[in-house]
This record gives sequence, structure tokens and C-alpha cells, in this order.
Amino acid sequence: MNQRVVITGTGAVTPLGVGAETLIDRWCAGEVGIADGVGACREFDPLDFLSRKECRRADRFTQLAVVSADEAAAAAGWKHELPYAPERIGCIIGTGIGGIASLEAQGGVLRNKGAKSVSPLAVPLMMSNAAAAAVAMRFGLRGETYGVVSACAAGAHAIGAATRLIQSGQVDAVVTGGSESAMTGIAMAAFASMGATSPSGVSRPFDARRDGFVMGEGAGILVLENAAGAAERGAREAGEILGYGATCDAHHLTAPDPAGTQSARAIRMALADAGIKPEDLDYVNAHGTSTPLNDRSETDALKLALGDSAARVPVSSTKSVTGHLMGAAGAVEAVATVAALRRGIAPPTVGWEQPEEGLDLDYVPDRNRNLTLPEPTGDGRRYAISNSFGFGGHNAVLCLAAT
Repeated sequence: MNQRVVITGTGAVTPLGVGAETLIDRWCAGEVGIADGVGACREFDPLDFLSRKECRRADRFTQLAVVSADEAAAAAGWKHELPYAPERIGCIIGTGIGGIASLEAQGGVLRNKGAKSVSPLAVPLMMSNAAAAAVAMRFGLRGETYGVVSACAAGAHAIGAATRLIQSGQVDAVVTGGSESAMTGIAMAAFASMGATSPSGVSRPFDARRDGFVMGEGAGILVLENAAGAAERGAREAGEILGYGATCDAHHLTAPDPAGTQSARAIRMALADAGIKPEDLDYVNAHGTSTPLNDRSETDALKLALGDSAARVPVSSTKSVTGHLMGAAGAVEAVATVAALRRGIAPPTVGWEQPEEGLDLDYVPDRNRNLTLPEPTGDGRRYAISNSFGFGGHNAVLCLAAT
């Protein structure tokens, strides 16, 4: 029997502000963190949390991860000492692009001043595993540690891999999640050139007017522990990673399989891994990018996977208020999903107003409409899935539970 994996701490920095509670509070209030067409973390100044030396030695995506990890570790009660041997704690953090801002900056140095002027910090700043390495060093974690790079599924993939690592018995705990800060000249121009981002600068998941995703930045970090170990030390359980499913479309480098066949299979795998049925689900945190292809494909995938239950369960998108945080999205949305389950609400898909034929699920529309979830039955917990689908046809689905 697999070991239960529980969430004992969460942390987040998002366009809605600094902190996991800020994320859910402001989303539920219908606030939108998108301005001037991007979801920047405008309230995040790394110098409020890190020394100048630490800031100089870390790309912004790493800074976001470290500060989110500090919050998650404090929430888990890890502030003063680790609850397990350092060798029994891993660190797995996903990102889509890593330190592209540092890469672009050093590219400019190379062109303008020559090779000898390129910073010796360039590689550790831009490497995609830098966030995982920095968080591991900050807490002295010596278990399995690495970065996950799978575009917009990276955060969810990282949490899934962390779950499996704990279930295998190789470690007792993992600090995991995702981080991204890629609103750079090249990245924004490239996404716009391929028609992926919104010309209007508005994120409207599942709305007939949606015209692409809005780029955002942020990080979400979770502390996962073996349930027995967490109980033994008296840790508070914020939630549980109940199931995980991952598949690949093998269809197109950037477009999802229009039929949603493999994303539906990932959803079914996550539910089967969790040991629950579609009718047990209380909420779906959708990938919901605001792109024409994704939102239709995801709707079809939910119908395929959930059957008649798809019409009943509320489905909403965090990206309606944060924009698309890419490699951080799956982790930030897992943090938000657990918080929503604990509060017994389905936060709204802000901005949804105009339906489109075939996109006919309950997307929890309207700015300030929070859908009250039914009282828990059975084991007293509520259940949700959080979908993440990335370029490359990567599909990762987490099934989460909380009281």
C-alpha cells in the first residue's frame, strides 16, 4: 500500500500579492492581478526578503521560489529545525524556462562588451534547476533534488514526482512546487509571434471572446510529508496529494490534441490513483489558459473523463486573475485548490461572460461569485483535481483532498 502524502505547508508569490492566503483571499474577492497585459508580481520586492548578495546570485524565478519556500516551511513548522534527517528530505521544483532573464542580459553583455565580460554567475543564474538547488541549500536538504522542465505542466509534474518519491519510501518529505519569471523581451515576442498570447491583454478562460493567454510570473511551493511522520510530530495537515496522473498527447509541439483524449486519460489516472470516482469530485481547478484551443480541448477532456459528472462539478480557472504563470502554474493552482477546498468554496472564473457553443460546463462565472461547495460526506473531506497541460503535449493532473 502506498504511503499517504500530506501537505503540511504552502507558500506563494503571485500577481495577486505575496503569500498563499493573499492568493486565495484576493481571488475569492474577484480581484485581478493583471495590469497592462501582464501578470507581474508587482508587490514582490526580493530585497524585502533576501540580502543584496542573495538577490545578486539568484535569477528572479529563483528568488520567487526561495521566498515561497520560506513561507511554506514556516507554515509546516520547519522554521527552526528540520523534522527529519537532511538526507531524508528532497527538493523538486519545476519551471518552464528557468532564468531566461539572466540569459538575455548576459547575451547583451556578450554582444556589447565581449566574452570576457560575461558574468561567472551566468550559468548558475539561468540554469533551470537553480531554484531547486537554492531552496535545498537554504534549508540544508540533502535528499533527491532536481528541477523539472515540462513547460506549463512543470509545477504539477514536480508535485507528482515528489509524491511518488515519498510513496517509494526513499525520503520522508519533499519541498516541491514551481516557479517562473519569463516576461522578457524574447519570450514575450516569441509567444506573441506564435499567436499564443492575448492581443487584448485580457485573460478570459472559457469565454467566447478569449484570444490567448496573458503571461504572468510567480511561484508556488508545498511541503509534502509522509503522513505517518507528519502525525508523529504533530504537524497540521493542510491537505493531501491523493492521486496523480500524467500522459503525453504525442500530437503537436504546441497545440493540444483537439479531442482531449490523453488529457482525459491523465484525469482518469489521477482519480484511479486517488481511489475516487467522478461523482465524488467537488471541484475542478482547470488549466483554463484563455486560449481558443486549450479551453475547448480541456472541456472535451473533462466530459470524456468525468461523464455525467462533468455537468455538475464546478470548474474555474486561477489564470483568470493571475494570468498564465507557466512552469509555476500547476503549483500555484495546487496551493489555491487546497485552500479552496478548506474554505468549502469554488472561486470564480473572473471575466467569464459570453458562452461558446460546446463550452457548457459550470465555469463559476462572474467577478464575485464564490460557489459554496456541498458539505463533506463519507470521510469528511472534499475532493478536487487540478489540471496542468503544457507545450509538448505534457498532461499532469493532481487529485487533492482537504477538510
